[in-house]
Amino acid sequence: MDVDVTEIKAAAARIADLVQRTPMLPSRYWSEVAGGRVWLKAECLQRTGSFKLRGAANMIRMLTPEERARGVVAASAGNHAQGVAVAARAEGVRAVVVMPTSASFAKVEAARGYGAEVVLEGASYAEAAQAMRRLAAEQGLTVIPAFDDERVIAGQGTVGLEIVAQCPDVELVLVPVGGGGLAAGVAMVVKTLRPAVRVVGVQAAAAPAARESFIHRHPRTVPPRVTIADGIAVSRPGDVTLPFLLRYLDDLVAVDEESITGAMVALLERSKLVVEGAGAVGAAALLARAVDARNRITVLILSGGNIDMNLLGRVVEHGLAHAGRYLVVRVALHDRPGQLARVLRVLADAGANVLDIYHRRTGSHLTFGQVQVELLLETRNAAHAEAVCAALEAHGYHESPVLESASVTRVFVAE
Repeated sequence: MDVDVTEIKAAAARIADLVQRTPMLPSRYWSEVAGGRVWLKAECLQRTGSFKLRGAANMIRMLTPEERARGVVAASAGNHAQGVAVAARAEGVRAVVVMPTSASFAKVEAARGYGAEVVLEGASYAEAAQAMRRLAAEQGLTVIPAFDDERVIAGQGTVGLEIVAQCPDVELVLVPVGGGGLAAGVAMVVKTLRPAVRVVGVQAAAAPAARESFIHRHPRTVPPRVTIADGIAVSRPGDVTLPFLLRYLDDLVAVDEESITGAMVALLERSKLVVEGAGAVGAAALLARAVDARNRITVLILSGGNIDMNLLGRVVEHGLAHAGRYLVVRVALHDRPGQLARVLRVLADAGANVLDIYHRRTGSHLTFGQVQVELLLETRNAAHAEAVCAALEAHGYHESPVLESASVTRVFVAE
């Protein structure tokens, strides 16, 4: 089938009872960051927490009666698995989802909770995909691809229809790119209905296969490195999706890990939205000035919000530390009463909030009669963190850069 606006409108009607028309939220904070007007297309609030439901639902609802009777199979470590499970359950279709053994417990249980038969096999997504193809051949199951199928692209393209309807004066759209299903559908719809709108794909720098393919104008295989944006960590864009990206995207940029985690923290703190790394790359592009959004009306597609709670906690801590709002101070003190109280008074007067404290009496760097106190401090920003360190210096605690072990850790020795 050919994917065009007519087909995507048909997909929108086909899946309307199953997917949500996610909100388009104005954002003062992101508008200030961009220097224009920014709207957030909150697909992180979609059923299952991701846009993936749209493509899976459209394809499953287009299956023949024979295919429905045999069932479907998919390989995924997260969002696609949940989308397939929900879409299949709505149609009374058996769904088998193959997930790598490294998949998080929360995502495995979510897929099971939505009614899928979960098979844990393979140490990686590639090995899980091999198992998926084997099961499809053995049991006659229909494979539901994560992105590289016209029916899936048409389903994902319904996001673009909603953008044009909800923000008709849009001038710039930032869309995450992994395998390219979402970007292909959205870019085709937006550029067809609003040719003057600039559509820019955003990818994690640690997983640049689509960007390399876009630059060289043909498919490139680039194994991804470890990235917080694991949902778009794909080694090669799709054979079906890439022609759409080459034709309809105006540009495809990459953002680093610090920008992504910073965007996730800002979205959580300022926009009150939990957004996974893959969904936050558009916001990261604004933070990193990778895209010029000045004096434009911009739509950020926040494509998903599924993130393990333990990982989210680490992201928040890392993001706050990078912003200068967490500071670890290690102070070598004389082992006498009142020394710790004196340090705490200095910190309190400097406006630092003590979150945690650890007292150590032994260590290769400590001399006889010394103890080390490690304090985790909350500070307002990087400038405040420097002011706290300056206050310690002024009260006779001298910084020892030789012992410094991390960018957020400062080491001091009492006179």
